[in-house]
Amino acid sequence: MLRAALEDQKLAEPYRKLAQHYGCLIHPCRPRTPQHKGIAENGVHYVQRNLLAAEQPADLAQANRAARVWVREVAGVREHGTTHVPPLRRFLEEEQAALLPLPAEPFSLREVRGVKVHRDCHVQVEGSYYSAPFAHVGQKLDAYVYEHTVQLYDGVTLLVTHPRARRPGERHTKLEHYPQEKSYYLIHTRDYCQQQAGRIGPHCAQVVEQLLEERPLDRLRSVQGLLGLARRYSPARLEAACARALHYGDATYRRLKRILAAGLDQVPLEPGPLQPELRFYEYARPVGEFFCEEVGLAKPAQGQAAMAACEGGLARC
Repeated sequence: MLRAALEDQKLAEPYRKLAQHYGCLIHPCRPRTPQHKGIAENGVHYVQRNLLAAEQPADLAQANRAARVWVREVAGVREHGTTHVPPLRRFLEEEQAALLPLPAEPFSLREVRGVKVHRDCHVQVEGSYYSAPFAHVGQKLDAYVYEHTVQLYDGVTLLVTHPRARRPGERHTKLEHYPQEKSYYLIHTRDYCQQQAGRIGPHCAQVVEQLLEERPLDRLRSVQGLLGLARRYSPARLEAACARALHYGDATYRRLKRILAAGLDQVPLEPGPLQPELRFYEYARPVGEFFCEEVGLAKPAQGQAAMAACEGGLARC
């Protein structure tokens, strides 16, 4: 309850949803007037002192059985101090017919917590991550945590419903929550890129296969950019540029982009066999250059890798 005024009460959202779920009317008491609740509180005291004080149930099922017997044989047949009518008789004659049936599903809202939409378009709830529309990045939302779902609200507006994660670190993402330029790279996976390259032509497929053969996670963005050149220039021109890059042994995204920008894809290739594949070395300098021959000590520029090479017999100290 956020405001308990009789004329215009303001309910907290979980409390309001509970009332809607069970079809109840919330009728708050006047603030700072505890005497208005005296009759209701007396009923609680009666249950505590008469039923619960005499029972030591082993489990919930046994407690429910004992409560049913107590209602039928003790509490329900006594004369009520205010109405002077046995409560069970009044319930059966007047109140039972006015009750609504219980909903098919119990109310499962566990909690509501404030969350913030981070730059990756996700919020964090209980160690797991749920996406929200990118327009709300940096804003605070309300996360409604149910037994099986998580709902994100902006005020009273429902933004999205996710299945609830079952372990910390799990991510639930809807691609439409990302900006268009970001979702493009998430949709275009490795398999998708290979299929698209095959549709463009055999040379494009060969270039993509070469790029993804080594460090596929690092090269995937290059392949996505390469396929994007087909939209800018045309699939036919990209296929011709791939054929030219393969002919000269430099099939990289940067080289293909330059070929297309300069229009070299439209220039006939020189006759002759394809150039042999160029070999690139990650370490071009010999290990011996990192050591001082006189004293057998490493130079300052040398790191742990050079020392390990020396100890392994790859260089002579």
